Amino acid sequence: MIDTNPASIVVIEDDQNLRELLCEELQAMGHEILSATNLHEARQHIQLTTPEILVCDLRLPDGNGIDLLEEIRANPQTSTLGFIVITGFGSIEQAVDALKKQADDFLTKPLNLEHLRLSVHRVLENIRLRRRLSGYETLHGRESFHGMLGRSLPMQQLYKNIEKAAATNSAVLVRGESGTGKELVARALHASSARASGPFIAVNSAGIPGDLLESEFFGHVRGAFSGAESTRTGLIQAAHGGTLFLDEIGEMPLALQAKLLRVLEDGLVRPVGSDHESKIDVRIVAATHRDLEQDVAAKQFREDLFYRIETVSLNIPPLRERGEDIERLAVAFLSAAARHQGRPSIPTFTAETIQLIHEYDWPGNVRELANAIESAVIFASTESIGPRDLPTRMHHTRTELAPTNQSEDLALLSLAELEAQHINRVLTAVAGNRRRAAEILGIGRRTLYRKIIE
Repeated sequence: MIDTNPASIVVIEDDQNLRELLCEELQAMGHEILSATNLHEARQHIQLTTPEILVCDLRLPDGNGIDLLEEIRANPQTSTLGFIVITGFGSIEQAVDALKKQADDFLTKPLNLEHLRLSVHRVLENIRLRRRLSGYETLHGRESFHGMLGRSLPMQQLYKNIEKAAATNSAVLVRGESGTGKELVARALHASSARASGPFIAVNSAGIPGDLLESEFFGHVRGAFSGAESTRTGLIQAAHGGTLFLDEIGEMPLALQAKLLRVLEDGLVRPVGSDHESKIDVRIVAATHRDLEQDVAAKQFREDLFYRIETVSLNIPPLRERGEDIERLAVAFLSAAARHQGRPSIPTFTAETIQLIHEYDWPGNVRELANAIESAVIFASTESIGPRDLPTRMHHTRTELAPTNQSEDLALLSLAELEAQHINRVLTAVAGNRRRAAEILGIGRRTLYRKIIE
């Protein structure tokens, strides 16, 4: 996996062999790497450079990695840094403690290189989005809401729905396309609730190896299985009194779904290998970009769990449906990118660029917009951002639809007939791809299916 947008990463590990392996693997991904053998060297790197991610062992010769985590989170200048914990199996409880203190992820020894690559890629995307949105809190009123920017009607409705959901203790399902900011919504929900002072733990359901899933979520007792040399607390118990955010819940295996349902229904957790259950108080916020109804029909997701988490549902609007917010976000990202790249002044958009930004469909949503603007700032040769500075894919903004018969007397058609005719034209133009057709029409897929049936 080569990251097309490389980062500056500091690897903090006193084991020479593991440190060299980490550095070699991250360099192969295209990242710029600095290494440190202790906390003192790490602090020097952080002061003298501007890293985006720290990959840090918990046990170091001059202290504990959690001390460094608390330092960077307390400092406004470094609070948005990504922090990935490295831990041995015996210290996995410390890793859970690190997640409670806002570490972004953790890796267990022996190291899984594929997990490393996925973790760095995901954390990098999340922290860059957080960093670019961090300046929005200076805006007033409902233009911003817990790190989200937007005063369009869909976003105003989302803010209201988050506040309503936050007043309950029900599980919440956050729906939205990739790049819309589902974790931001989950964090806003937590911050708006009575649980705000409790832990917020975010877990990517697809990022934990299958053979460790149950132990990670529920914990285990000593001797529960080979290698379980000590008792450890699971992520669900670690989130006691707060919120557990399960990203990409559609990727969770069916067996684990059944156990999660029990937690939601009874509030009880039984560690692997234990005969005893513990009562827990945790709110589950799940997120997905998948069509869970379709997964339920295909027996790939439990129907009872779906209805349990879908009681309260928050739908994030795609960027293409947010109208005026697109330009506002683009300008904010432009300012942030200029500062991040150390430019002496903030560039401006030409009128043609603004038009192109509005016309493009943004299939990657806010994340794609942020990346496109940063790329334009990097490659622009003048103080004006022109269309040529934006990614090439943006210059093909509309699917060419099949031409209509101009001799047809449209005035004699009903609105329903006109709508049906247009839907058929779009479906033909996209070779029957209903998801793409729904995006072009600006409606949900379920709405499109209903209209086709009608």
